[in-house]
Amino acid sequence: MFLRVIPSIQTTGQVQMAIDLWLLNQLNQQIDRGCTPNPVLRFYTWSKPTISLGYHQKKYPDRWDQLPVDIVRRPTGGRAVLHDGDLTYAVIMPSAGKTHRDSYCDICRFLVQGWRSLDRELTFGSAGRGYIHNPSCFGTATAADLITTNGEKFIGSAQLHRGHGILQHGSMLLNINQALFTEIFSAPAPNPPKVEIKPEIIITTLTQAASNCFGLEIMEQPLSEEEVKEVQGGTGR
Repeated sequence: MFLRVIPSIQTTGQVQMAIDLWLLNQLNQQIDRGCTPNPVLRFYTWSKPTISLGYHQKKYPDRWDQLPVDIVRRPTGGRAVLHDGDLTYAVIMPSAGKTHRDSYCDICRFLVQGWRSLDRELTFGSAGRGYIHNPSCFGTATAADLITTNGEKFIGSAQLHRGHGILQHGSMLLNINQALFTEIFSAPAPNPPKVEIKPEIIITTLTQAASNCFGLEIMEQPLSEEEVKEVQGGTGR
């Protein structure tokens, strides 16, 4: 087994979500055939400012449709996230019968370890069920999220458990557009310590941390032309 690392892709939110969901479906198909699938790690950015809605977040303000942003629904839960200047990660792996909480802890270890080596200490949030009343994912920090030493939410994550697999993806606030955030959510933007590190260094560091935490060798493997066609077929493109 190895950790399949898909090189960073910048494209629309619709395509990014389709890739994540397609990778989870492929993992389940491999398990159903009796194969042992390789976990997948990828990092990506968004080609234009985008609001991603949690799967169960059925309503949002009408005025969002008038803003210069795309709106896309995630296959995972949680609240709305503004993607503009952030870096998103995705991990797709077998669930191995783990609970949501245990799998969050296991997967997030690589984020904690990686950012520690980049001189940023992160711990889990502690907000309760009240988060569902906040339209912004970054308005509260639950046990699925990672916060800085000054209490600011830095990484918001969400999961989908389907079949034998887990999709966990999340947003890291590298360079938040504070004015746009305030316009969207009518609330002050999060203000974690500014990240001065180049994204490629962050990706390399977190990838190595994932390799260490998951105990798997790294195999960089871009999406093949056939895989891209399958993903595009699922998005109607």
